[in-house]
Amino acid sequence: MSEYLMRAALEAAERGWHVFPLRPGGKPPALHGEKSCTRTGECAGGHRKWEQRATTDPDRIRAAWSRAPFNVGIACGPSGLVVVDLDTPEHKGSSDAPCGAATFRALCERAGHAVPTTYRVRTASGGEHLYFTAPDGVRLSNTAGTVADSVDTRAWGGYVVAAGSITPAGRYEALCGPETASLPVWLQTILQPAPKPPQAPSTAITGQSRRYADVALASEARNVASAQVGNREAALFRAARALGRFVAWGDLPRHVVEQALQEGGEAAGLPASECRSTLRSALNWSITHNQTRRDTA
Repeated sequence: MSEYLMRAALEAAERGWHVFPLRPGGKPPALHGEKSCTRTGECAGGHRKWEQRATTDPDRIRAAWSRAPFNVGIACGPSGLVVVDLDTPEHKGSSDAPCGAATFRALCERAGHAVPTTYRVRTASGGEHLYFTAPDGVRLSNTAGTVADSVDTRAWGGYVVAAGSITPAGRYEALCGPETASLPVWLQTILQPAPKPPQAPSTAITGQSRRYADVALASEARNVASAQVGNREAALFRAARALGRFVAWGDLPRHVVEQALQEGGEAAGLPASECRSTLRSALNWSITHNQTRRDTA
């Protein structure tokens, strides 16, 4: 078993993916924690966590996996990966929860694209991991439910269990081709946080705040209206996320934002029904997550 898992770790490393050992039969890292760190060896200069200790060095991999049948973890950030995790309802603890594969497929359809063809792994619980090459010059973080219900992502600060690993629930298995596609631009737009507006001084008067919101609304509406085919849904989604904070803060009425972005989306060629659906979900998320005003943060 150790040799089998060692091969899985070496194969991942050959792809340029940085691996580290997980507990035999489990998913937690099999490395020491900060409290038990002896500050020797790799940690001589200070405690190094799993993301820092993940490696592609075959000698280090062989040495580690010769000690025990460790499962294989892939550190997504150092590996240049963004992994989309499509959960099953059971994994969410409720049979009523939506299936990640279904909600992601619906999102792709609304964006005008097929589900991307890329390297994917079936998880032990029956879900799927879709592997994508991260864009250059962009540092994406983990998300939970940002893309869609039961759809999480792993990037910097996150790891996934590699194909070949075995848990009591089953084996992680590669499902298709060796090629890892680049992260789609429309998906990157959803994952990349919208730029925050400049922080206004706590003494700023309400009128100034609302004037800034009006300028932002006009700018975002123009961006949506001029979006090109393939980026229209993502542009609308991003604009709604950015403007939702102003609705939450009371600087813009929701119906004004919806009308401006609806008109922009339809001008770009999106169906009216798709605009309404995207605006509803994106604004709801942004309003919920921006309840604290900038002058009281």
